Amino acid sequence: MGGDRHGIGTAPAIGIELSAVIVAVIDDAPQVLTVSTPYPDLRALPLGALDPEAHPTLERGLRGWVTELTGLKLGYVEQLYTFGDRGRDPAVETPDRRLVSISYLALSSAVSLAGPGNAAWRDWYAFFPWEDWRTGRPNMIRAEILPVLDRWAGEATDSLERDHRRDRVAMAFGGGRLSWDPDRVLDRYELLYEANAVSESRRVAPLQGGGPVFGQEMARDHRRVLATAISRLRGKLTYRPVVFELISDSFTLLQLQRTVETLAGIRLHKQNFRRLVERGGLVEPTGARETRTGGRPAEHYRFRRKVLSERPAPGVGLPERKT
Repeated sequence: MGGDRHGIGTAPAIGIELSAVIVAVIDDAPQVLTVSTPYPDLRALPLGALDPEAHPTLERGLRGWVTELTGLKLGYVEQLYTFGDRGRDPAVETPDRRLVSISYLALSSAVSLAGPGNAAWRDWYAFFPWEDWRTGRPNMIRAEILPVLDRWAGEATDSLERDHRRDRVAMAFGGGRLSWDPDRVLDRYELLYEANAVSESRRVAPLQGGGPVFGQEMARDHRRVLATAISRLRGKLTYRPVVFELISDSFTLLQLQRTVETLAGIRLHKQNFRRLVERGGLVEPTGARETRTGGRPAEHYRFRRKVLSERPAPGVGLPERKT
């Protein structure tokens, strides 16, 4: 009868932790909550160990320690992904111990922080500067990123692999007949990781002679976790009303548009966006008007919650971008 190297009735040790990608929009910037690490320039996502006795459910455990560390009471929360690849944190892993993180995406309209967690908001475009197209295509893509990826593709050992790599670059960053897809955040990060063009990949395979790296580094694999969350959130904008979790109960249509643009990283046509939102029955007027603009008072709206029972996919959508 066969067995395994751990013996009958035993199993390798698995450390389970709960981590959170907590997103807010502050002054037209997409912010993610981060905590400090022993390294001054290296931020991490909030995380805590699962307590089997104190946490009756994973989500309640997450909500509890986030409030304890940061003072935030989370609203919208959904499970994101489970990250358990070997090598996530060699400092705590051993051949018989694997570190597994059950990650959540949380959205918050509150921005004030308290508690002992040394938490701070950080603009997610500091970690992914190539993702912000609100003022046009970032120059770094053409001038810096694509040359690195072109060299990486050319280093493949055979022509089939070279073609495959070039196709991946075109799909991720746009090329030929393929346009930029805001949702492919994780694909783009993974490409840069494979090409040794982000600091995290060089922890595993240091690159002789250096070379450029792009975006601010994060602890462990937390930039991959964040990329996964941004991809998820951008995708959900088109079919779920998640954007309303990130703004106040009363807002103007311009404020709503700016929030969507902030998250998607693109500028949208004003009239097309308003037409899409109004025809979709997503908002209703409150009767109040914005008087601080100095021009014509802007009407205030609120999220029309009845739409949740009227349509299976009530997202704001992403109409044709402004060019």
